[in-house]
Amino acid sequence: MSFRKVVRQSKFRHVFGQPVKNDQCYEDIRVSRVTWDSTFCAVNPKFLAVIVEASGGGAFLVLPLSKTGRIDKAYPTVCGHTGPVLDIDWCPHNDEVIASGSEDCTVMVWQIPENGLTSPLTEPVVVLEGHTKRVGIIAWHPTARNVLLSAGCDNVVLIWNVGTAEELYRLDSLHPDLIYNVSWNRNGSLFCSACKDKSVRIIDPRRGTLMAEREKAHEGARPMRAIFLADGKVFTTGFSRMSERQLALWDPGARRFCLA
Repeated sequence: MSFRKVVRQSKFRHVFGQPVKNDQCYEDIRVSRVTWDSTFCAVNPKFLAVIVEASGGGAFLVLPLSKTGRIDKAYPTVCGHTGPVLDIDWCPHNDEVIASGSEDCTVMVWQIPENGLTSPLTEPVVVLEGHTKRVGIIAWHPTARNVLLSAGCDNVVLIWNVGTAEELYRLDSLHPDLIYNVSWNRNGSLFCSACKDKSVRIIDPRRGTLMAEREKAHEGARPMRAIFLADGKVFTTGFSRMSERQLALWDPGARRFCLA
């Protein structure tokens, strides 16, 4: 007589995390409550940035990593947008440069003082205007300096030259519905995107062409995400028709963009 295993064996079954002490946490931060599916934070080797509640526009905090503990409500913010901030991303080539996208349809690039903010920062280095609806996705190019990707609720992906504030590439016909997220591959030659139409796409931005597409990567109606891995495969998270969480690994190099 065989007994069915009730508990699945896993080497992680009895692994538990140890929470850090309060004096090593960041407390009393009023994280934004805007209805947008985002991490609302970004970190680099020097600073932590967090999108916060703000009246009369959008704002985010920039804290030195060493400034843990309770954050004063009067702590200065980056507050140049006229609408709520939806996404932020640190430049991979300069730890004092951060970009932000907002409901006001603009992308702004900011220069943070070396030792952090001592007063509110209201003047961006560059304002990038090209979207007709709110900008919810920001992603710096991983290898090329001053190259930034933005995606908006207008279903358009724009590639910018931040140094000259010029639009390098406009991809406005590849996504028929809302773009959930975008991820560059390791050398920045391609990016993948997850879309509300349940498709994952791999796009060459220089040619403006669709290199591969996987339809119904996850069949659930809830949002999904896709990221490029270092080996060129694509990792996705999503939901089944029964709203069960799913994880998948895809091989774009295989025929029909199949599961790895």
